[in-house]
Amino acid sequence: MATTLNRSCNQYLIHLAQDNLDFRLPVTSFMQHYSCRSAFELWGHGQTHSELKTSLLNYPLENMLPFMHKDSTYKINVYTFNKTLEFADRIKRIDALDYLPFEGAVSLKSPEHIFCLLEDYGTDPNNIPEHPNYIYFGRWIADGQRELIRSHSVKNRHFIGNTSMDAGLSFIMANHAKVKENDLVFDPFVGTGSLLVACSQFGAYVCGTDIDFNTIHGKGRSSRKSQKWRGPDENIRANLRQYGTEKMYVDVMVSDASKPVWREAALFDAIITDPPYGIRESTRRTGSHKDISKPHDGIYVDSHVPVSQAYHLSDIFTDLLHSSALHLVMGGRLVYWLPVYRPEYCEEMVPLHPCLRVISNCEQTLSSHTARRLITMEKIKEPEELDSLAHMEDLHLSPYQGHNAFREKYFSGLNKRCGKEEDRPHVNGQ
Repeated sequence: MATTLNRSCNQYLIHLAQDNLDFRLPVTSFMQHYSCRSAFELWGHGQTHSELKTSLLNYPLENMLPFMHKDSTYKINVYTFNKTLEFADRIKRIDALDYLPFEGAVSLKSPEHIFCLLEDYGTDPNNIPEHPNYIYFGRWIADGQRELIRSHSVKNRHFIGNTSMDAGLSFIMANHAKVKENDLVFDPFVGTGSLLVACSQFGAYVCGTDIDFNTIHGKGRSSRKSQKWRGPDENIRANLRQYGTEKMYVDVMVSDASKPVWREAALFDAIITDPPYGIRESTRRTGSHKDISKPHDGIYVDSHVPVSQAYHLSDIFTDLLHSSALHLVMGGRLVYWLPVYRPEYCEEMVPLHPCLRVISNCEQTLSSHTARRLITMEKIKEPEELDSLAHMEDLHLSPYQGHNAFREKYFSGLNKRCGKEEDRPHVNGQ
């Protein structure tokens, strides 16, 4: 039986950190989402202060009074977007709200309730209007975790590499994977572990593999400008220790992503990774085109370094999707970056798998001719025998066939751009 509610529903205003709709949707857990600055209970809005006043006076009084009684304390903040107001102008705007029934005492240091006036002056810093495009007023509810970007900045991290993932992007990937407390998260191309750091921050247990022995063990040359060699305590575990999440560290190990190392079972709640594209990190796997016989006993000495060969991007994505279909729990998510050559890109190029459904496909522009897509997939069924062969007829991977397929297009675009700059006519000797 349907009924009509006499009480109107509350409206809420969410202040997002950027305009990229793909990255900011869906906002499933506000307090975990780094892309959200703040959330407010919206009381009134309008294009002018006069319209705002009318809207506020029409807001139900019974919804206001619990936060304005005489025994409460409060303060009012003024936020402007794309414009800076003088302190005196901020005070004028606060004083102009005297028509609201505030009865409590003002407390700037520890108020019980915080109210906010928000003025939007658009997004063009070169054309700031005199008056705001829109004005909002409401009660502050909560802040997002934007502070995580600063506290987890790669600049201040103990162990880094040439391709360490930016902290903000790492948290975006964790959000897309719906990482939560007590999840088990795996990164098959772990590198210096930036994605593990982000996932451990949300209470997930983390583990990873990489073919690079030196990176896994924190050995070799340092990526820092003023340091030649890595220190004895530079490793992924030390990074988690730095942020107080060492207890979430399971382990990392040297492994080839093209070879099965796990038993065939659903092990991971999420698989999050950034595969190598062949630009700053080489794409390689163990093996050789030559006929190299193994030792008779099948045992190698500790110092043995396996021979490696080219690992085509098409094979990387095929193995990644197949492994994810095998080892993700039902409903678990795979989140990874797919490099694309923008002039040739179309959605049909995104690799598919019968057991995985594409949830989102978001672009991060790298240059005028290259980008990478953040692909989020969810496991919808258990794999069958024929599913492992599905990729053999899949034409989606054709742009990634051949060694260094993306690398060649990446540098061909750079060469074309440099050629155009050299062909520009010189004026006055410039």
